[in-house]
Order: sequence, then structure tokens, then C-alpha cells
Amino acid sequence: MPASICLLIATFLWGSSFIALKYAIDLYHPAVVIFLRMLTTLAICLLLWRYVKRFEYQSGDWKYLLGMSLAEPCLYFLFEGYALENTSASQAGVIVSCFPLIVAILAYIVLKEHLSKSIITGFVFCIVGGIALTLISPDTSAAPNPMLGNFLEFMAMVCAAFYAVCVKRLAHRYSPLSLIALQGISGSLFFAPFLLFVELPTQMTLEGLGAIIYLGSCVTLGAYGMYNYAISKVSVLTAAAFSNLIPVFTLLLASLILNEFLTWQQWLAIACVFVGVVIAQRHKPKARQNIEPQMDTVPMELTGK
Repeated sequence: MPASICLLIATFLWGSSFIALKYAIDLYHPAVVIFLRMLTTLAICLLLWRYVKRFEYQSGDWKYLLGMSLAEPCLYFLFEGYALENTSASQAGVIVSCFPLIVAILAYIVLKEHLSKSIITGFVFCIVGGIALTLISPDTSAAPNPMLGNFLEFMAMVCAAFYAVCVKRLAHRYSPLSLIALQGISGSLFFAPFLLFVELPTQMTLEGLGAIIYLGSCVTLGAYGMYNYAISKVSVLTAAAFSNLIPVFTLLLASLILNEFLTWQQWLAIACVFVGVVIAQRHKPKARQNIEPQMDTVPMELTGK
């Protein structure tokens, strides 16, 4: 499957995740939702063990594997879970527009990727639009504290960017499913102690459980699997540029499912974000990456062939 199609599917699933996560968090404590989400992912990976076990550790990768697991799912889901208690799904989705700029900075430092004027200018527009959206967003029942919620969502994007850089170093060496299984294990272990300090639900609704299963299967397994595969084929900046589609899918789904509406000032801020997206698309990455794994590494197929 072409990398662009994989990235398109991944961004749609991530856009829908804001809706499902917002719905689940309205019913249960964020720690409960995230733990059950990671447990669902881990359970599915155990069912696919014949593919997951194709994990051959290579010397020196421990710091990238550890960094990947700590950044996402652990810290990322922690920030995002509490963010959606304070802000709306629509606003959180637009804050994702900050993600490409953060990736660009980390990719330049760690991967030595080329940064053009167009990508820097475009990403600045995205940041300005995201900040403007935060400042003009009113307090509502869906967003009781948008300033705090949007800041926590921004911190989640920092973690996601660090994850992307780590995965770029690992995607050529390990299968996508193996990396997702590692996320499932680390996420389950990280969030399990939180259950000792929060109120556990006495009963689970079918809708709430369905949202959690969707997050753990379609989003964590599907979106991350598609993304991990695609990033082994394209530049990390190219993959990051696709994240600008996440707010589009989030806003569309939020209006259809959650009946969330934005003011004209908010739409103006969003327009600023999309101006940045258009400018950023003029970026032409250099043909040769400075750091690129060798070709004789672990194959990316999910089959046992």
C-alpha cells in the first residue's frame, strides 16, 4: 500500500480518536480509559503473537525504544486524556496543527533533515492560528478550561513529535506490529498504578466500552500501524505534514457526532492554520537523508512470509 494512503487512513483514525476519547472520558476517569485502551491493544497483539514475536533487538536501540514508549503512549496519553477534560474535541484537534513544527525542529536536530523557508513559514502560521484559537475560545460545558486543556494538548504534541523521530530511527529495523506491541506493554504497565488513586466505574455502558475498544483497536493498532509503516518509506517531515488533515477530520466528525459549533473568530483562527498548511506544502525535501538505516534490516511485512 502506498505510504500516502497509509498516512491518509492514519490521520482519519487519529481525527476520529478525539471524538471517541472525549466521549469515553465524559463517562470514565481518563486513567481508566487509557489503561483499558492500552490493555485492548495488548490483548490484540497477543492474538497476533506469531507476527509480534519477530523482534530482533539491535545494539544501541534501547534508548530509542525507551524514548518511543515513554513519549507515546505513556506521557502523550496522560497529557491528552486530561486535556480533553478541559477543552473540546474540536479545539484539541486544531492544536494538533502545532505538531509539524515541533517535528521539524526535532528532525533538524536529531535526523539532520533539511528545513526550507516555506516549511518554517507555514508552520509558524499553524502555531499562530492555534494560539489565537486558544485565546478566543470561550468557557463552555464542553471546554470548562480551554487555556489549560489546549496547553496540555500542546504538550501531548511535543511527546508525539519525539515519538515520530524515534520511530523514524526504528521503523526500518522492526515491524510496525512489534513496535505497537511494545507500546501496549509499556502503556498498560505505566497506567496500571493510576487505577489505585482514581474512582473505578461500577458498571460499563455498551457505548463507553465500544469507544474504548475502538481506541485500542482501530486507532492505536490501525493508525499507529499505518503510520509506522509509512514513516519507513517517506521523510518524517512529509509524514508530519499529513497531520494537518487531523483537524479537518476532527472538526467534521465533531459537528456530526458531538454537535460542537465554532464561532466566526474561531473559524478565522482555523483559516490561519490552513494558510500555513498551504504554504508548508511547497516544501521540497532533499533527496538524501543524512541518517538512514541500511537496507538489510528487519523487513516490514506483517505476514509470516
